[in-house]
Amino acid sequence: MNFPKPDVFAPAKLGPVTLRNRVIKAATYEGLTRNGQVTDALIDFHVRHARGGVGMTTVAYCAVAPEGRTDRRQIHWTDGAMPGLRELTDAVHGEGAAVSAQIGHAGPVANPKSNKLPALAPGRHFHATTQSFAKAATPADLDRIVEAHGRAGKKAIEAGFDAVEIHMGHNYLTSSFLSPKINHRKDEYGGSLENRARLARDVARAVRDAVGDRIAITAKLNMDDGVPGGFWLDEAIKVARWLEADGTVDALQMTAGSSLLNPMYLFKGDAPLREFAAVMKQPVKLGIKLVGRRFLKEYPYEDLYLLKDARQIRAAVDLPLILLGGVTTKATMDTAMAEGFEFVAMARALLREPDLINRIKDEPATESLCIHCNKCMTAIYGGTHCVLSAEPAWGSASA
Repeated sequence: MNFPKPDVFAPAKLGPVTLRNRVIKAATYEGLTRNGQVTDALIDFHVRHARGGVGMTTVAYCAVAPEGRTDRRQIHWTDGAMPGLRELTDAVHGEGAAVSAQIGHAGPVANPKSNKLPALAPGRHFHATTQSFAKAATPADLDRIVEAHGRAGKKAIEAGFDAVEIHMGHNYLTSSFLSPKINHRKDEYGGSLENRARLARDVARAVRDAVGDRIAITAKLNMDDGVPGGFWLDEAIKVARWLEADGTVDALQMTAGSSLLNPMYLFKGDAPLREFAAVMKQPVKLGIKLVGRRFLKEYPYEDLYLLKDARQIRAAVDLPLILLGGVTTKATMDTAMAEGFEFVAMARALLREPDLINRIKDEPATESLCIHCNKCMTAIYGGTHCVLSAEPAWGSASA
C-alpha cells in the first residue's frame, strides 16, 4: 500500500491538538519524583527535551491509584500533585512543545512492599523482582480503577496537559488482563479475547467520557508480550480494531514486551546484568547474578525493530499510529512516514542527546550517539539518564 509521505518536521494534528512536528518523546520513567510530587529536576528533564525539538514530551508515569505505582515515589493524581504538574506543563509549553501524561495502573508490576498496598492482577501472581505476590482483582476493584482513569483524565486537563497516554502494555494491569498467559479468570474478564479486552476498552471509554475532545487520548498497546502463550499480534489486531470502532482513542502507539516476564524484549540491544545487580537489594541481587540471563534476555538491536509487526496493525486500522522502536535518524523517521505512520516515538536516543531533533532538522544526515547498551534502564533509581552523557537530561538540578 502506498501512503503519502508527510514531512516529519511539519505541524500535525493529534486529535484536538496540533503538534509542531511528528516526533514524540516516549514515556521513560524518569525516577525524579519524591513522595508523589514533581521536582525541579523532573521539570528540567522535560524542558530540555522540549527545548531539544520534540513535538510532544511524555511524563511517565502518573498512576491512577496509589496501589498502581511501581514505586511509592511516583506521581498519582492527588490534589497535592497538581501545582507541580501545572508548573511542569507551563514550562514545557514555554518551549513550544506539547506535553502528555502517561496514565495507568501497574497491576502485577506494582511494588506492594514500596507502596504498602497489595498489587492487583487477574489472579494471584508472583513478581520475581519485588519478591511478592499480587492478589486477584475483584470486579469492585476493576470498577474503581476504571473510574480512576476517568478522574485522571480530568486532572490532566486541570494540570494543563495536552494529551494522556493510557498504558495498555508491558503487562501493567490492562495488559495483564489481555494476556492469556496471566489471565486465567473464569468470569466476564477472562477466557475469550472479548472478555480479556473488557478492562482495556472500559478504561478507554471512561477516559473519553471524562475528557471529551478537550485533550488528545493515545493508548500504548502491546503487539507481543515476548513470552510463549502471551498476548500476540493476531489478538492485538483485533483489540486495535475494537478501540478504533469504540472511538475512544485518537492514536495508538504499538509496543511489546513484559515488565513482569521479559523486560528486555521491548528494548533490544545489551542486557546490562552487572549494572542491574549493582542497584538491586538482596535477594534479587543474588538472583540476577545466578540466573539473570534467563530473565534479562538479550535481543539484537536493529533500526525500526517493531516496524514489521506494526505494519500489520497499520494495515488493519485507519487510526493514526505512532511508531516506536529503533527510530534514531531522519532516514528512519522518513521510512515510518512512508509506511503510513503518522508519528514516531523516541526514547533512548533522546536520553543520550535531548537536542537530537533540532540537530537532525538542521542536518538530516546526523547520526544518533546511542549505542543501545541499555544501562540507562539501571539509572531510574537515581534519575533516568544516559550513563555515557557528560550531563544527564535533567541537568544539574536537584532531584
